[in-house]
Amino acid sequence: MPSSKKNSSYTKANRERGRQFEELARKYFVEHGFEILEKNWQAGHKEIDLIVKKDNQIVFVEVKSASSKRFGHPSERVDKRKIRNLSHAANQYILVNNLQNVDMRFDVVTFVDDQLEHYENAFDVAE
Repeated sequence: MPSSKKNSSYTKANRERGRQFEELARKYFVEHGFEILEKNWQAGHKEIDLIVKKDNQIVFVEVKSASSKRFGHPSERVDKRKIRNLSHAANQYILVNNLQNVDMRFDVVTFVDDQLEHYENAFDVAE
């Protein structure tokens, strides 16, 4: 049986790699004229990786990565549960910041073999 210490370092390494991809996604949005509003914004246990803005549109961004497509594309891990959590967190963000008359969308940024793929308007708000 593997030790919990080994699992802990594996998880820590994965988190660090995830943060690196989030930083690359942040740079991508800045290069495309977006203002970064938040990184790793939390509403309870729900987290939005990036919240960016361009003109009158707020974009809630989920970042996913994989070293290969062997176990499927990382975008496939944005399932119904994740969409529901992101939707609730986004609504909370809008309420907390008293945002009105803004458009919003959900984007997914993936990295496979370190290549960025950007899916604009990847899904609709979940009820």
